Amino acid sequence: MQRVYLKRGRDRPVRNGHPWIFSGAIEVIEGNPDAAGIADVFDSEKRWIARGLFSPGSQIRVRVLSWQMEEIDRAFFFRRLSQALSVREKLREVTNAYRIVNGEGDFLPGLIVDRYGEFLVCQFFTAGMDFLKPLVLDSLSSLVAVKGVFEKSEGRVRDEEGIEPSVGVLSGEQPPETITIEENGFKFAVDVRRGQKTGFFLDQRDNRSFLSTLAREKKILDCFSYSGAFSVYARAGGAKEIVSLDSSRPALELAERNLVLNGFEIGGSELLKGDAFTYVKECDIAFDIIVLDPPSLARKRGDLSAATGGYKFLNLHALRHIRPGGFLLTFSCSQHLSIELFQKVVFGAAIDAGRKVAVLKRLGQPIDHPVSLHHPEGEYLKGLVLRLLD
Repeated sequence: MQRVYLKRGRDRPVRNGHPWIFSGAIEVIEGNPDAAGIADVFDSEKRWIARGLFSPGSQIRVRVLSWQMEEIDRAFFFRRLSQALSVREKLREVTNAYRIVNGEGDFLPGLIVDRYGEFLVCQFFTAGMDFLKPLVLDSLSSLVAVKGVFEKSEGRVRDEEGIEPSVGVLSGEQPPETITIEENGFKFAVDVRRGQKTGFFLDQRDNRSFLSTLAREKKILDCFSYSGAFSVYARAGGAKEIVSLDSSRPALELAERNLVLNGFEIGGSELLKGDAFTYVKECDIAFDIIVLDPPSLARKRGDLSAATGGYKFLNLHALRHIRPGGFLLTFSCSQHLSIELFQKVVFGAAIDAGRKVAVLKRLGQPIDHPVSLHHPEGEYLKGLVLRLLD
């Protein structure tokens, strides 16, 4: 176990509950500074503050697990996972696909666990949490009965941690090519092995339901449609016509399959392969509703300037193609872009498009994607529902 001593005056965020300790806040590390594991954190007066995960290759050197001097063992993970599961109990009435652990929001930084029916998909993003993988799996197996646990630990955060991607079966059976899940009475085929993130955008569940309340007799453009979940909800809401646009052919094939799974004829939907940036700029079609749900355009803080330009471009051209009285549902899943900045960007797009708009509603993350009050960075999903006056 490492002992991490903070510089003078750098302990207040930790005492206030923020789970991240950056390398620049650390004065001294006692123990092996190159080994992932558990670290005790002390202030400059050598008073104990917290215990967390040590990641030697990351700028976020420690991610706090507990502000109590307790063992980080099987009992610890059993308790934290039990607490996380209790929050999701009501969701089982409407879906068999939901997030069980949402990292810092469930006070388990570096860990994501999603349930898809009889399978779990886990992501261990940090070296510290990766070190504790056996304890996590042991606790999960005693709490959740499933056919198999699949790992999909890859991406930018793991690269920054200096650890290799890890993808494959952790226990039990390998997931089939697609798993059929149920959500609010709809069925969706999910590719957990090759799909985006863990296979499905579970965080948009509530926002899809909201779209269905606006969709009746509307002509809708669903940009970055992925496997067509927004489009399915829109068809169920009585949409007259839908264009589902995505750059991935396999994603569009899943979208077509999901429309059929829910009893919708493909004739009322156009599945279009293309680049959303190009399409919204060059198309000559007017829509009643446009949904913009792009991937993160700011994967790190240094990307923020370019990202705001990208969000403005998309919203500007989308606003130019919405009929008077129509709606824009626009989203950002960039952690580094605050809702205040996102709204300013969209406001600038409205000014340049010459449109007058009202914000009807702010959209965000569902109950299974909680955000720690001490870690506002966890509120990554931001959405605005805009109504156009003219």
